[in-house]
Parts: sequence; C-alpha cells; structure tokens
Amino acid sequence: MKSKTIISCQFVFALLASGVLFVAGCSNKDAELAAERQKELAAVRAELEQTKTSAAAQESELTRLRKDNLELLKLRNEVRQLRDDKKQLSQQALIAQAQAQAVQSQAQQAAQALAAQPAAPAARPGVPGTPEQLANACLNTLRQLDAAKQQWALENKKDATAIPTAKDLAAYLYLKEGVMLKCPAGGTYTLNPVGANPTCTIPSHALPQ
Repeated sequence: MKSKTIISCQFVFALLASGVLFVAGCSNKDAELAAERQKELAAVRAELEQTKTSAAAQESELTRLRKDNLELLKLRNEVRQLRDDKKQLSQQALIAQAQAQAVQSQAQQAAQALAAQPAAPAARPGVPGTPEQLANACLNTLRQLDAAKQQWALENKKDATAIPTAKDLAAYLYLKEGVMLKCPAGGTYTLNPVGANPTCTIPSHALPQ
C-alpha cells in the first residue's frame, strides 16, 4: 500500500515538474517571439522614417524644380521682350535715319532752288519797289532763313523746339557772324523754333504753313 502511494506521489511530482518545464519553455518562446516582434517593429519604424525623409526630400526637390521652371519661363519671356524691343528700336532707327536723309535732301533742294531764283529788284533811293516786289524779296529771305534753320537742326541734332540764333545761322547763309538778313520793306524777322516758319513783322510777308 505504501509502495503504491509513493509511486503515485512520484508520478504526480513528475507531472508537476513536466508542467513547470512546459510553462517555462512556453514563456521563453513567448519572450523570444516578443523580442523578434520588437525587432521587426523597430525595423518597420526605421523604414517608415526613412521613407518619410525620402518623400520630404523628393517634395523639396520637386518644389525647387517647379520654382526653377517658373524662373526659366520668366527669363525666356524677358529675353523675348528684349528681342522685340531691339527689333522695334532698329526699325525706329531706320525710319529716323530715312527721315533725316529726307529732311537733308529737302533742305539742299530748297537751298538750290533759292540760289537759282533771280534776286528781286532792289529799290533805288527815292524810287521804292512795288509792294509785290518787296513782299517777294521778303518771302525769298524767309525761305533762306527756314532752309538754314533746317540744315542747322539736322547737323546739330536739334529737335523741333530748338531756336537758333543769328550767330548759329550765319555760316549757312554765308553772312558775317552776328549779321542777320533784313526785310527790304523794313520789317523785322523772328527766327522762331525749328518746327515753325520764320516770320516778318509785316503781316502780308508770311510763308504758307
């Protein structure tokens, strides 16, 4: 009877020992699995952070590329505008050159025409010329003054608002410095700006506008 009891007790102890060992083994496996999961989780987190960092870098690079593209488009537009402005300025320069040549040619033709015209008969002392003769002589003088003004403005690059002096025009009228042509009827001349005709104080002595 005692032998059976001892055997039963030994069997129970053996079962208990086996259970303890089994539980301990399971705990170790759980610990190992938990450690492996922690490692995997840490690796996934690291990979996620790396992915976020890479995505941020790509977004920053994309933003920079977009900005560079906008700057490039802006520069292209500015270059195109500069080319258009240069083309327009070149055309304006050609037009201005042609106009200057035309003015010079007109001034030369006017000077030649005036040189070819016969001088108005001068009034003799005590025998004045007719009003028509005096007016014609004055008009010829006004034309000479206007041609001299145009030539002076062309050679000195003056605009239509510039007003020459008698000294400025002396060389173009072949006069002594400071000497001014005079109206044969006693009128007084006013040179006026380049863009306007010279005038005489006698109302009927006026060049056509």
